[in-house]
Amino acid sequence: MADALSAVRRCRTEYRKLIQMMLDHVKLLDEQMEQLILQAAKLMKPYEDAVQRLAETPGLGVDSGLQIVAEVGPRAEVFPRPGNLCSWVGSIPGEQISAERNASSKSPKGNRQMRRILTEAVQAAVKQKGNIFEVKFRKFITHMDYQEAIWCVVHFMCKIVWKILHDGVRYQERGPAVDAKNAHRRNQKMARHLKAVGYNVLPPVAPMPS
Repeated sequence: MADALSAVRRCRTEYRKLIQMMLDHVKLLDEQMEQLILQAAKLMKPYEDAVQRLAETPGLGVDSGLQIVAEVGPRAEVFPRPGNLCSWVGSIPGEQISAERNASSKSPKGNRQMRRILTEAVQAAVKQKGNIFEVKFRKFITHMDYQEAIWCVVHFMCKIVWKILHDGVRYQERGPAVDAKNAHRRNQKMARHLKAVGYNVLPPVAPMPS
């Protein structure tokens, strides 16, 4: 908004009131979203370990972990194999899809909420240097367009989500070079968020580099 108004030399009182009303509306929505997140965290308190393990994955976080557990359950028990979860989500390799849009046709059948969560998570993860998602994205982008490459990484992340929940394991980074300082900062941020929603589980904190 500041950028949009930077060229305005004079803003009339009526416009100032409209802008303030919009800002108040955004603030109200943010407060309501925070209340819903806290309520969801309270309802899923018994599954805080699953939420934490998901939140440790690059691109995901506490909010995403809560939403995923709400959609597929704390152990993804109804999906005997990772392919079953991918099929249910609609993360089919080769489809030119980003979020709810398909470059060639309509979105495939599947869980739209999970597609949105995983697509946003992947788009954040591939921007973090050195993790396995960024590595795979760079590999795919050499012979695919952006949407296709993102969607292939979404399929990969979907399988990891299944592994974390179904097998009860923690995420282990297999990328070649994750910066220790950034990993430490991310873990500290996740720990604060877990505490903010009433969870007492602390994530494994990466040691600070010397």
